[in-house]
Amino acid sequence: MFPIRDHNPSGRTPFVTYALIAINVLVFVVTQYISRSPPALMTLYADFALVPRFLSEGFGYTGLVTSMFLHGGWMHILGNMLFLYIFGDNLEDEMGHGRFILFYLASGIGAGLIHWLSDPASNIPTVGASGAIAGVMGGYLLLFPRARVDVLLIIVVIFKVIPVPAWIMLVLWFGMQLFGGWSAPADEGGIAYWAHIGGFVIGLGLTVPVWLRRGGPRFWNRTDGHPPHPEKPYRFERSHIPRVTSRKSHSKVPRIRRK
Repeated sequence: MFPIRDHNPSGRTPFVTYALIAINVLVFVVTQYISRSPPALMTLYADFALVPRFLSEGFGYTGLVTSMFLHGGWMHILGNMLFLYIFGDNLEDEMGHGRFILFYLASGIGAGLIHWLSDPASNIPTVGASGAIAGVMGGYLLLFPRARVDVLLIIVVIFKVIPVPAWIMLVLWFGMQLFGGWSAPADEGGIAYWAHIGGFVIGLGLTVPVWLRRGGPRFWNRTDGHPPHPEKPYRFERSHIPRVTSRKSHSKVPRIRRK
């Protein structure tokens, strides 16, 4: 299940969400030039990625923030920015621009600290915005559990877009992170599951005051668990999705963990 859009445009322009997407994309484009030189890329990760062992030894704290704006590949940044685009606007609308950026950064930093606690001796650089975006998803689950989200369901060679309530998609996503966190070896690169888990829980917790100010359960009763805006209708059409073939790369790149 992969979300592709929601049915709930925000009531005002989500300037912070758009700015975060633009900054992440710009930084990614710059790092693509740096990645042509593996030593330069190693230096970049050492200086700006989150390296748990550095924190354990008392330095590298800036990586808790700068790592949120680095990504390890095209699919990594496209996936993260799509999630931010889908879930960020409505949360920014409810929180306001200033509170939302503070919420986003706090979720990302908290996710990084949870990742550090999960493997404090790791030398693997960790990059990606998904710890912060997981926080956005946790907040979205609390405020808008019944909002409709279109997901791309892929079963072997079957591709189908179906609308589901946000809580189904988000709970399933969180369950997958829990499974990955408990089953994946801690000393291998790949996905920083505990950063996702930590960001999601922290984001949900940070959204509780907003939910209570809106009336708590009464807010759900008023909005029926949806953002307080009319839904945007979409006409479902059969889409032709091209096959993507893998291509082996023989360039030497540093091993990283994505979050």
